[in-house]
Amino acid sequence: MTESDSRDVSLHYQSPALDAHLVDYVVTLPTFRRPQQLIRTLESLSGQIFKERFCVVVMENDTENLQGARAAKTYLEDSLLTGAIVLAHNRGNCHAYNAGWHMAMETFPQSKAIAVIDDDELADPHWLHHLVETQKTTGAHFVGAPQIPVFENTALHDLATHPVFAPPYSETGPVPILYSSGNVLIQREVLEAMPEPFLDPAFNFIGGGDSDFYSRARTRGFTFAWCLQAPVFEDIPERRTTSAWVVARARREGAISALIEKRRRPGPAGHARTLAKSLAMLAAAPLRSLRLGLKSRSAATGLYYVHVATGRLLAEFGHINEQYRNPEIN
Repeated sequence: MTESDSRDVSLHYQSPALDAHLVDYVVTLPTFRRPQQLIRTLESLSGQIFKERFCVVVMENDTENLQGARAAKTYLEDSLLTGAIVLAHNRGNCHAYNAGWHMAMETFPQSKAIAVIDDDELADPHWLHHLVETQKTTGAHFVGAPQIPVFENTALHDLATHPVFAPPYSETGPVPILYSSGNVLIQREVLEAMPEPFLDPAFNFIGGGDSDFYSRARTRGFTFAWCLQAPVFEDIPERRTTSAWVVARARREGAISALIEKRRRPGPAGHARTLAKSLAMLAAAPLRSLRLGLKSRSAATGLYYVHVATGRLLAEFGHINEQYRNPEIN
C-alpha cells in the first residue's frame, strides 16, 4: 500500500477481546449504506459452525455517514463475534477491499487466509468450514463458491439460471479462474506476493477489479478451485431484475473482459488481437445466443452473448458503463 493509501485508511473500532495473534482466518466484509443488511450478514457469520479461530474486518466506505460502521460497532459490542472496523476514506469498491485486506495482513500475522463476503449476502452455517476444507483438499490458492440469488420479487425466480446471476461452475474442484470476490477464500501467500494495491482502483466504479486481480495472480502461477458446498445467499432487489439492468450488466462483463485483455497484452499488436477477438465474438454471438435461447426457452436469456459481445466492442472505443458510480440505484 502506498503512503497515500495508508493515510486514507483508519481504524474505527476493534473488539477488546480480540487477540490478533490467535486468529487463523479473517473474514473481510465491505459495506456501503446498507446497515440493516450488514447486520444480517454479521449474524450469519456469528452462526458459523467452524472449529478454527476467525474474526471479521468490516470495511466502511461511507465515511461521511458511517451508518455501517456504527451498526457494526453496536453489533460487535453485544456479540461473541470479534473483529475490527476500518474506514476506507477513498470512495470505491477497490479502495474498500484494499483497506480490509491490508489491515488483515498487517494486524493478524498468524492468519492463514482471508475470506470475503459482501454486505448484501448471508453465509451458509458451514460456509467457512467448506471453503477451508476445499482449499486443504485441492491445495488451491483461491477458492470461490456460489452466490445464490434471492430475488425480492419471488415471481422472478427463473432468472436464477440467467448467466448474469448463475454461478460459473457446478462442481467442486480445481477450475481455471474465478470471476467474483463476493464469495472467496484467498490464501495469505497470495497477498504476500501480489503488489499493493491488490485491486486496481481504475476498476472502482465499473467493477472487474477482482477479475483483473485473478488474471494477474494466475500469471504468477496461483491456482483456483470451486466449492459448491459453500454458498452465500445474495439479496437481489427488483431494480436489478429489469431488462435494462441485466443488459447493462452483460455488456459490462464484456467490456471488463476486453479491458483486462488489453492490459495483459499491451501495445498495438496486443490491442489488435483483442479487437480481433471482440469482432470474432460478435460474429459468433447470434448463433451462441440462439442455442442458449432454445436451451433456456427464453429469448432474453439467449441474447446474453450478443450483449457481452456488444460490450466488448463498445469498450474498444472507450465506452464502459460505470454501474457502481451510484450504488444506491445500481
